[in-house]
Amino acid sequence: MKLALVQLNPIIGDLDGNAEKIFEVCKEIKNKEVALVITPELSLIGYPPKDLLFNPRLYDEEKDVLNILSERLNNQCQNLSVLIGIAEPTPDLEVPKLYNSVVILEQGTWRIIARKQLLPTYDVFDEKRYFRSAENSSILNFNYQEKLWKIGITICEDIWVEQNLQNKKILGKDPIRSLEKEKLDLLINLSASPFIESKSLLRQRIAAKAAIRLSCPVIYVNQVGGNDELIFDGSSFALNKKGKLQQELPAFKESVGLYDISSIKQQNSISSEYPASQEVLFRALVLGVKDYARKCNFNSAVVGLSGGIDSALVATIAVAALGISKVHAILMPSPWSSAGSVKDAMTLANRLRIHNQTIPISDVMNSFNDALSNSIWGMPTGITAENLQSRIRGTILMALANQEKHLLLSTGNKSELAVGYCTLYGDMNGGLSVIGDLYKTSVFDLCNWIDSESSSSCRNDFFLPEKGEIIGSEIRNKPPSAELRPEQLDSDSLPDYFILDPILKGLIEQHLPTEVLIEQGFDKKIVHKVANLLKNAEFKRYQAPPLLKISNQAFGSGWKKPIASR
Repeated sequence: MKLALVQLNPIIGDLDGNAEKIFEVCKEIKNKEVALVITPELSLIGYPPKDLLFNPRLYDEEKDVLNILSERLNNQCQNLSVLIGIAEPTPDLEVPKLYNSVVILEQGTWRIIARKQLLPTYDVFDEKRYFRSAENSSILNFNYQEKLWKIGITICEDIWVEQNLQNKKILGKDPIRSLEKEKLDLLINLSASPFIESKSLLRQRIAAKAAIRLSCPVIYVNQVGGNDELIFDGSSFALNKKGKLQQELPAFKESVGLYDISSIKQQNSISSEYPASQEVLFRALVLGVKDYARKCNFNSAVVGLSGGIDSALVATIAVAALGISKVHAILMPSPWSSAGSVKDAMTLANRLRIHNQTIPISDVMNSFNDALSNSIWGMPTGITAENLQSRIRGTILMALANQEKHLLLSTGNKSELAVGYCTLYGDMNGGLSVIGDLYKTSVFDLCNWIDSESSSSCRNDFFLPEKGEIIGSEIRNKPPSAELRPEQLDSDSLPDYFILDPILKGLIEQHLPTEVLIEQGFDKKIVHKVANLLKNAEFKRYQAPPLLKISNQAFGSGWKKPIASR
């Protein structure tokens, strides 16, 4: 029996458009002897639909789309059966009012065949706000060529039950355990699993445990694409009953894979072709920017280019995502901008071949100083004057973005967001924070990779120069500085990043108490300073643009700290 693994990039809420994607795939493969087409979790509405699920007419709209799609498939692809993820209403008035379900379309009609049991409520997930848990595991009895295939159907979290691998499990039944006695021919998992570095290997290990426990092949189909802050890497796969990898779809692109279950049982295992560490981060961020712009109807982007490493990286990612002609760089030197930084910014813009414009801000600064000097507080000084420069630049960038309908890309990194080394309504302005989940040390690592020979194959896939440096050694090697006062360095206000970032990782991603970090050998005074900066910057992060999530704990919807607290 041949299956089609359909790795889709949906637009959330676009029922008609997502159904059309499914139909077009079915048309393409209708003559390839495929029996069953598998799409990702909630593939009709897209994941995560969030409060769109509160639309009282949603299910009526889903039914209309499914009825039309079923009829079209019956007319043009009669031999295909298709699995699609939908939101199904419950039969009563209790809340939550929905199930996260799977339907099968075949012979001109459709029916519910599975409901999700384990509903994640950690990090960015909030499924119990919308869905209730199914009570039992689901089995599809599927007739094909005079054989009845017994197929287990699970949805995303339902296979994440291996506590020794994942260090936690959602409270509730183990859906795999309840299927162990069923003697399945196949287990299918429809998934919408967001990207986190190293998660792809963990997914395969989790699925492999299910294959071994059930003694049957496992097919895992994952969503791909960027939806708001989340990036989905796809990387769907097929395992044999021994848990060995047989087929793997590419990461970060829509794809359709055709797999014959009978051959999967016998083939030798293959090695994963998932990208290496720095390449996977780059590809993830490129996809995140590309889809955020496309799905929010932006055709171009603007970046404030300072000559520093953060804005250089963001500009490079933007070019890879949108193309050379769609990225516009603005240089805004002040009296404190070094000649080297202005030159480095121009050199980078020329390497990337992007349009650039210089708008000096000295006169605007003088105008603000004149206006404020007449107030009862007098001329702005110190950090107020520094922030004023940043806000002038932020205002200019927002004006250009408004005027030309560009997406303004914010260039701040995670280290700066964590400790508040950023300016509200200044450098925090933007529609999307590209590297807001990348620590400063990770920014340096990624830029070093971009300028190395290791990035050559990746460059060829985008719009980047094939040879030579892109970021440039001048930018990569200069000490970080906001250049808002004479001879300013980041290290004047913060610990060196190689000290700061491990402390931040402990506080943010591991939720470690300060005492534990001190016991691990970090300086007590520095730890307490960093912890206080992290807490005190909470109000800034609440007003920051959405950022692309690439770690297991990013700022954004999965970070729920109070502003007013002790």
